[in-house]
Amino acid sequence: MQQVKAIQINENKKLCFRCGNNQETLFFKSPCSHCGSEECWYCRNCIIMGKMTACANLFFLPSVMSTSHQRDTYLAWKGELSPGQRVASDKVHQAVKDRENLLLWAVAGSGKTEMMFEGMNEVLVNGGRLCVASPRVDVCLELFPRLQEVFPDVDMVCLYGDSTDVYNGERFVVATTHQLVRFYEAFDVVFIDEVDAFPYAKDPFLEYAVKKAQLRTGCSIFITATPDRKWQKECGNGKRNFVKVPARYHRKSLPVPQKIWVGNWKKELQKQKIPSKIHQWMRQKLSEDCPVLLFFPEIKVMLEVASILEHLNFEPLLTVHSADPERKEKVQQMRDGTIRLLLTTTILERGVTFTNVQVGVFGSEGRIFTESALVQISGRAGRKFDYPSGDVLFFHNGVSKNMALAISQIKMMNQLGKRQGLLDEN
Repeated sequence: MQQVKAIQINENKKLCFRCGNNQETLFFKSPCSHCGSEECWYCRNCIIMGKMTACANLFFLPSVMSTSHQRDTYLAWKGELSPGQRVASDKVHQAVKDRENLLLWAVAGSGKTEMMFEGMNEVLVNGGRLCVASPRVDVCLELFPRLQEVFPDVDMVCLYGDSTDVYNGERFVVATTHQLVRFYEAFDVVFIDEVDAFPYAKDPFLEYAVKKAQLRTGCSIFITATPDRKWQKECGNGKRNFVKVPARYHRKSLPVPQKIWVGNWKKELQKQKIPSKIHQWMRQKLSEDCPVLLFFPEIKVMLEVASILEHLNFEPLLTVHSADPERKEKVQQMRDGTIRLLLTTTILERGVTFTNVQVGVFGSEGRIFTESALVQISGRAGRKFDYPSGDVLFFHNGVSKNMALAISQIKMMNQLGKRQGLLDEN
């Protein structure tokens, strides 16, 4: 094993090698039982992972190419890519071969995972190591069984906060971006799914973790349906290598959200009521045997509405949010069809697929509903080949700029898909 200083101090500038912290205010001195010093620096930024002191070393095994059990292919997937997917897949494959960073900008439900298969296979065939990372646990949990199915002969591990899996040198790792803090120069290629999602998009330490986990000769493939404005501009002016897929594999247009004004819903809630337009729409969709996914700006609002809906005999229904210990089980119940009505915060805005789901956004003018969030939420509808359309309704008390931008972006992608011949006329 090799070692590196845990906290590097150079001319009074400090860097925590584990998490990348270089902010002076996030370092502190304390008596140290390890080195005996009364004033040993430690990093406060990543202390939740265990105290990291200036006298400590971090140990790592250098990554080596695998020469055993190499074969022509590890990919067992027998599906076919659509023309739009094929273009993106070839670009990802080439970027992996050339070790170049690439942004895969593809609409929600376009089959981004399938577009990565050839690139992943390229890494494995050449004896390399790869990681598929996402800021969201839900995305990792959905990706892991799919990747196990298409790469059945590759040892694979899924790492996240509550995971019981333990990393034992597997060549294929699925992990939350937080887990990459534990790796150093381990992967030839890191595929970062939902790169614009919280917390990755707002946390420079996670960006550091990805770079540290990647070999210096490696590359990153960034995947998202909603790159931020800065990245979009870089794509437009040629400063970022990218490929865009504006259409879903089933060749049907993206559902365009409808704005439904419902008045002052906060006052309605104080009277233990919800706007009639919302529960009438829900009742209609449920009577048609369609599952309904209703998004909320706050947990408190969601729980209030859930209580009112139960009194209106909307049962069975479930609520889910980021701190819910049963979140995985509830999402699975919705997938299995044992429940038809799921109320959620933005935690399910991405990375989940439900058959024939109808989508509503309660209080869509809320600040939590950014352009990116609303585009992703809209992308939950119409994902399946057998159900390529579905309702997306923004229930609001005043149209926000983000609502307008989200609708504009979805329409723009539909127009681009038609121009490129990737969408059917009807």
